[in-house]
Amino acid sequence: MVRSAFFSIIFLGATSAYAQVPDSSRTDLNERLDSLFIAEVERVPGERVKVLHAEPLYIDLIRDLGARKGEKEWNFGFGVTDKLGYDSYEMLVEYEWAIADRLGLEIETPFTFFGQARNGAVDSRPSNRMESLKLAAQWSFLVNEKIATTLAIGYINEFELSPFDRFGSPLVTGNVFNPFFIAAKRWGTNWHTLVYTGPRMERDFATRHTHSVYEVNSNLHYMIPGTRNFVGLEFNKEFDGKDFDGTLRPQMRVSIAENFLVGIVTGIPIDRENERFSMFTRLIWEPGHKH
Repeated sequence: MVRSAFFSIIFLGATSAYAQVPDSSRTDLNERLDSLFIAEVERVPGERVKVLHAEPLYIDLIRDLGARKGEKEWNFGFGVTDKLGYDSYEMLVEYEWAIADRLGLEIETPFTFFGQARNGAVDSRPSNRMESLKLAAQWSFLVNEKIATTLAIGYINEFELSPFDRFGSPLVTGNVFNPFFIAAKRWGTNWHTLVYTGPRMERDFATRHTHSVYEVNSNLHYMIPGTRNFVGLEFNKEFDGKDFDGTLRPQMRVSIAENFLVGIVTGIPIDRENERFSMFTRLIWEPGHKH
């Protein structure tokens, strides 16, 4: 039912604005809207060219690909996941900004809280915590307007923190190293693809053990003509030796105001070994944005 309602909203939002436009002229109208919108984003007088890309909502980027100096953004995220025996609730506050053309930085503080164990499950929940202090950088080293492609590299470093019930003993329990590579391409004016991939290495200070996994996040989005609204699918994959975990995340983003957007994500695990369905909402505020 949730998925049916989700795709019904997408369908209505995508069609209502054009319901009164004759079929013979609808294609031309969409092409004009797309061309004007893309040109406005990509070619700003006195600024370096950037390529318009639809970017994922769950594992988001550090800053827009090809970001221009001075761009900035606040993100507020809220989510819930069914962890079989209990629910987990996540929240995050994130600030990202471009300190130079095509170079973005980010600071994030994610929190996780856990509900009561249910259905007679053993109460083995983790403790509530501020997960980490996350610092990141991203550099778009190739921006090619002709083929609508951007390539970028980046690095995320997370200082993992102790849970609230023993906060400060010690304060930092581990460190996560996460270099990554991004390749994004727009096909025509509406279809967007993006791959975000790299190793994730977690070092536990107490045991001195380092655990490594490899992540591949692939994305396909359709951007509604003449807008920043989109619908799409994010597929998060994690390889841990012979173990594989994958989650499909249908999603949509809607512009509420000129500088305020809302993203809604549903999580559907391929294998329900550790969790069932999840929901995540991202509020995006771009102070000073003029478009």
